[in-house]
Amino acid sequence: MKIISRINPNALAYSMTTLGAGMMNSIFSFYYVKLFLNRYRISEAAFHQAQVVFMIWNAVNDPLFGYIQDNSRVPCCSRRQFSILYGAPLYGLAFLLPWFPWKQYEENDWLSGLHLIISLCAFDGLLTFVLLAQCALFAEISTKHESRLQLIKYNQVATLVGSTSILFCGLITDNMENFNYFQVFVVVVGAVATVCMCYTGLYSTTEYEQQEIVADGSQLGSAERDLSWSSVILLTKQILTQRNFLLFVTMNFFQVFHLAFCNNFMMIFADNLIPKDVLSSSIRSIMYGAGFICPQCLVLISQALLKKFGYYKIVLFSFYLEGTAAAVMFFLGPEYYYLLAVYLTANMVIVQASFSLFNLPLADIVDADLVKHKRRLPLSSMVFGTNALFTKPAQSLAPMLVVAILNQFGYAHLNNKATQPDPSLFLGLHDAMFSMICLVPLCIAALQVLTWTPFSIQNSHLTPVHKL
Repeated sequence: MKIISRINPNALAYSMTTLGAGMMNSIFSFYYVKLFLNRYRISEAAFHQAQVVFMIWNAVNDPLFGYIQDNSRVPCCSRRQFSILYGAPLYGLAFLLPWFPWKQYEENDWLSGLHLIISLCAFDGLLTFVLLAQCALFAEISTKHESRLQLIKYNQVATLVGSTSILFCGLITDNMENFNYFQVFVVVVGAVATVCMCYTGLYSTTEYEQQEIVADGSQLGSAERDLSWSSVILLTKQILTQRNFLLFVTMNFFQVFHLAFCNNFMMIFADNLIPKDVLSSSIRSIMYGAGFICPQCLVLISQALLKKFGYYKIVLFSFYLEGTAAAVMFFLGPEYYYLLAVYLTANMVIVQASFSLFNLPLADIVDADLVKHKRRLPLSSMVFGTNALFTKPAQSLAPMLVVAILNQFGYAHLNNKATQPDPSLFLGLHDAMFSMICLVPLCIAALQVLTWTPFSIQNSHLTPVHKL
């Protein structure tokens, strides 16, 4: 009873969307590339075309939905909770699109390319609509650093539980080898995730809604939300001229690229670089699950460090750690299979853990914008959406570049049962894979250190931005 009484109902409601989205997003990002490359045998050209379409849509839909949610008078768009409540069922359905082929695909079938385009765009569109509303909730539930840390804590517990979907999916479906089991599993995940997100839509509240109730704020909200396109352009310009925002967006672009690199290709790299007699299928499932579960554990046990040092120093330290680990692994070489498995998992854990903290600097940027321009209401969705405009393309660039490089070394022929490719070709493929898993994190870490160091909101854990 004491534990139940100590639960913050608003933080719990907020985190339920994280739980549902985490279950679906981790499975989607981890399996879709391997599914279309290895099972549907999509051509490289069709894969790149789908990624280009996805990159454009991915960049455009975030500021578009940000504008709609910050300025619309329609409740299902203007109310964060309603956006989540009505968007959740469609989000769950979009998650199921890639896992059910429209026919028995032949190699290089054009229909598999269309299937990928629709799957990516539908899933990301609904993901953006729902999670952008949740990001705005994070900034608007409270302006206090302690309250936001509590949200982070609840969020990480939800993400921890949600990310176990990768572990159970791997164990139940033998890492997607049993595809019928896999299809049943994703249907169950989609249904449970939808229910979780609807809970947020029904039971969460924000600080600004409470203020509007007291001040009869319906007129207050409409006056500020009645914006023309010229006003939107002006507001976007005001956001883009903030130095801290530009520094954060640049750093975040590389983080999103690195995260997509890990999520989409960790399984492919491990399957090719670590012999199957070294790591069994069940151990690999645990390894892949750890890549999604351990980041949340790491953030949870770092709460005291976050309160003491703040997110700025923690994130900066993670960049140095990633770069050092990549350099050490590169000099050791690919022959140390167990160490390579630990490195692949640890790299993914660090990248995901630091990325989990990025709502904190974005929320501080929202607060700084509110204070600087003396706004009545924060432009939460627009700030988060504008950030996504510049960072989301990295989600497409990462798989495009990696697949192009891998195919230069014969990866496209790896699963071709009709022909017997030259085994020596795969020696170059394995060397290329190993170089990428070391040099890509090393270069990204160096660039992130350069862009994150000048970020000036470094002590919001001591003094809230709105009091500076």
